[in-house]
Amino acid sequence: MRGFSVRIPRRLSGFDHVDDLRHPTWDRRDAAGTTPNHEWQPMKRFLKIYLDKPELAGLALLIVLVLVFQAKSNGILLSFENMRGVMGLLPEMALVAIGVTLLMICGEFDLSVGSVFALMPMSMAVILNSGVPFTVAVLLGLMICGAIGFINGYVTLQFSIPSFITTLGMLFIARSLTIVISGGFPPLLPPDLPTWLFTDYIWQGSPFRMSFLWFVVIAALVAALLSLTNFGNWIRATGGFNEAAASMGIPVKRVKIVCFMLCSVLAGFAGLLQVLRLGSPLPSIGEGLELQAVAAAVIGGTALAGGIGTVFGAIIGTLLIRTIDNGLVLSRVDANWFKFAIGVLTMFAVIANAWMGKMSRKIKVEAHK
Repeated sequence: MRGFSVRIPRRLSGFDHVDDLRHPTWDRRDAAGTTPNHEWQPMKRFLKIYLDKPELAGLALLIVLVLVFQAKSNGILLSFENMRGVMGLLPEMALVAIGVTLLMICGEFDLSVGSVFALMPMSMAVILNSGVPFTVAVLLGLMICGAIGFINGYVTLQFSIPSFITTLGMLFIARSLTIVISGGFPPLLPPDLPTWLFTDYIWQGSPFRMSFLWFVVIAALVAALLSLTNFGNWIRATGGFNEAAASMGIPVKRVKIVCFMLCSVLAGFAGLLQVLRLGSPLPSIGEGLELQAVAAAVIGGTALAGGIGTVFGAIIGTLLIRTIDNGLVLSRVDANWFKFAIGVLTMFAVIANAWMGKMSRKIKVEAHK
């Protein structure tokens, strides 16, 4: 049986080249009398899993951090009361991270989400105090967010300006508008608002607020949009292969503008959830949130170059950031180390992503075969 070999077709193997497979009892030398090199096989399998599911690395790190902080906090981290607090805050940041992830998959950035996060509830409060019903005020506030997203997308694409610069300008514009319309003082919300739809716990003793249900529904819808629709394929194609997507007839400009609008609307809705929980629209809410949202997206496996990313990854990234924030406090570590930890984690995620890409090209791994 010397020299006998079986080759796996490329379409089944998922790699450009697969070494000959032989039965363990057969002679492992090939026809030339040399021993085949299998040293890359474990790395190939690992890289293929990583490229298919990049968010799994973040999930593994999350599990490790939970175990570490659980031990450091003497079991407080996973206690019911603490998890109740964490789950109450999760939807607000996670929705922003999902919107940013969607836009990054499309190949663009939005640094204005933190300001939009504050502008929407402030606008809604002013509209409410003018006598407009709650539902109409919410819809008008979300329409303002959609308009901001449209402006971001239109200016970016029409004038070929990097979205980083466009949305940086919108960050200052939206924040200034928030302060101006508030008059320097946070307006009071009417006492008869149906806040129970957003802030009450789902049932007595539940760890989840109604905002968590909103978050789950929206996350599921965005995930379905990305995975089950042609528009989701257009988003990935636009971010990963913009010129090729345009040559195939995909309306790349419209796709990007829609993603800009969705990103802003999700940020505004997240701001609404926080304001209804706090009871007052403060002009300063959401400051720095845009950077945390980008960090959550990157940590969750979203590629900076576009084309790769998942809603699940954005949620994992958000959970990681919230776990670090909460874990440092419970472990009695100086809270000023929080931003340091997020910065290191973000840089590590980017470096790891780049290294994995380099290694995959080196050993000719293909993620989707």
